[in-house]
Amino acid sequence: MRNYKIWGGVISALLLFVLLVVGVSAQDASSDSAPRQPVEATLVTIPFHNQNELQWLATHIDVWSVDHAAATVTALVSKAQVPALQAQGYAMTPTAQPFTAQPVASASGGDDGAIPGFACYRTVERTTADLSTLIAEHPHLAQWVDIGDSWDKQTPGGADGYDLNVLVLTNQQSDVPKGRFFLMAAIHARELTTAEIAARFAEYLINNYGRDPDATWMLDHNEVHILPFANPDGRKWAEQQYYWRKNTNTADSCTAPGSSEPWFPNYGVDLNRNGSFKWNECQGVNCSSNDPCGITFRGSGPASEPETQAIQNYVASLFPDQRGANLTDAAPADATGLLISLHSFSQLVLYPWGWSNVPAPNRTQLATLGRKFGYFTGYDVCQSGESGCIYQTDGSTDDWSYGELGIASYTFELGTEFFQSCTDFEEEILTDTLSSLLYAVKAARQPYLTPAGPDTLAVQISANPVEAGQAVTLTAQANDTRFNSNGWGLEPTQTITAALYAVDAPAWITDTELYSFTSQLSVTGTVAMSATDGHFDDAIEAVQAVVDTSNWPAGRHLIFVQSQDASGAWGVPSALFIDVVDRLIYSATLTASDVITTRPAISATAELRLQNTGTGPDQYALHVGQNMATGGWQLEMSPPSTALEPDTATAIVVTITPPIRATVGLTNTILISATSQTTGQTIGPVQLHIGVLPHRKMFPIAPR
Repeated sequence: MRNYKIWGGVISALLLFVLLVVGVSAQDASSDSAPRQPVEATLVTIPFHNQNELQWLATHIDVWSVDHAAATVTALVSKAQVPALQAQGYAMTPTAQPFTAQPVASASGGDDGAIPGFACYRTVERTTADLSTLIAEHPHLAQWVDIGDSWDKQTPGGADGYDLNVLVLTNQQSDVPKGRFFLMAAIHARELTTAEIAARFAEYLINNYGRDPDATWMLDHNEVHILPFANPDGRKWAEQQYYWRKNTNTADSCTAPGSSEPWFPNYGVDLNRNGSFKWNECQGVNCSSNDPCGITFRGSGPASEPETQAIQNYVASLFPDQRGANLTDAAPADATGLLISLHSFSQLVLYPWGWSNVPAPNRTQLATLGRKFGYFTGYDVCQSGESGCIYQTDGSTDDWSYGELGIASYTFELGTEFFQSCTDFEEEILTDTLSSLLYAVKAARQPYLTPAGPDTLAVQISANPVEAGQAVTLTAQANDTRFNSNGWGLEPTQTITAALYAVDAPAWITDTELYSFTSQLSVTGTVAMSATDGHFDDAIEAVQAVVDTSNWPAGRHLIFVQSQDASGAWGVPSALFIDVVDRLIYSATLTASDVITTRPAISATAELRLQNTGTGPDQYALHVGQNMATGGWQLEMSPPSTALEPDTATAIVVTITPPIRATVGLTNTILISATSQTTGQTIGPVQLHIGVLPHRKMFPIAPR
């Protein structure tokens, strides 16, 4: 994984504070446009000397990033804030990249529903429409659940506001106990990558169901709950390229100069400081603002905002309370449920506590799963409240979900900018984050147990499809080394001690009716696998088993493979499809293009189409039955042989060159056949007809 380079280097040790004056006109969220007074602001680098100074800065100004190695923050500072900073003794140096605000007039996005200037990010409306289409096309896998209203929608007299819609993904026809994973995005409006990640994650799972075995079992055995926009009102300001963070609550008497400037917003509540767990209760420091104009304003009370209330009520309806009332009570090892809140930016995977530097009771397990996420992202993985990680926070979503319910909870800080470029998003952030989220679904059933176990990779079968009764070889790799914290501790790894496979359901489903068709499976529905080299003695092992498909019913089956390490932990499973047929049929068709014409010594091409119409995969060799009218003809085929899966086809390009002395008007017929390498059966021959023309004049030749 490639780490991004944090921008914002210091250009010089200037003592004079330079302000960039930016005048903008913003469209009021309620309706008509109205002129705004310019607010003076710039991005600056500010040194800090200890954790208390860092906390003061994070509470009182808009801190964008923290460099603990250099002991500096990068922050957006208004002219009005300069005296307070100077009074506290803070030095300010403008960054190498000055802050600019270039708002756009429309909140509706471009013609394609993309945010202007950022084609990879969809607006609230376009995202909702696209996901609604996904639901309409896959109603058995997806549905909307309206969990509440945004502040604007709940408050009469202003903008229309939005429903807070959760997309629920699961195979609704699968009646088995299911793990649950809750993903939320865009609680801070200006963090553009987060909602798009959530939407693309949903699209990946749905579009790959039935095609990819892992995506299939994940939705068969889990519920995935996705809130793409936790703060849709604020997001609409960000879509106009304003640096809006909070919701749009105007009821808290924020009347400071410039409070109506969206690109330097003052009013509203920071929804990630509004949670009811440890609201305004950081340990020994001030972690959020009591100033309604502050960038981290915590609200008038715990869960005062409709968005916070809706999220907490919905999450509490999904997961049982699995942690005791005392702060030192740990959730049990077999606790279920996983929550991730997507943010940007800082390249961090954070876990509770955020309100304190004291380790959470489940610190070891939280760190283990976090380091698994870190393997995919390459980010620092740390407890958000510990010194050197970022800074302490109170009232955050992940502290609430872990503190109140005991579920494994994380904040991902994605990338290096609020308005991340589409190139960085598409080429780095998207792939790495999707890999993390897919792992999260696999681990959601027991997030404190399975991440400690080995990953099972490269699951393959020696033949597919297979005739019932045919023995095939199943292979995989068990790997106990896929962890990374990027410097925040090492995860213990052990040797692999066991591997197994199960058919049609993962190993924890013990309904014997599922396995009655095969005597291979144990009473728990599993079959042991062996180390390919004969010994389980390494942290990375190749494993295998011979799978006898005797008495398997015809149809598609899922094989689940898991592995175990010396600590006793079984990792998450990986799956593959195996298609069983009563009898494999091997057949194919070969067809030719229409007649072709050319001139002497000039090459012409024709196309053959070879299709595997059987139920088994096959390899075919093509050959030519020479039937030349005169000598000197040249013929090439590409490819000369090919392998095809059932119900697939390929094009064979034939290049024919008549001899230079070919007689004008001469026609030639060439016979081409294909031979099955499995049965020896010959397919064809088909005839290719070629005519030799004078100069460039074409004449028709009747097909035969």
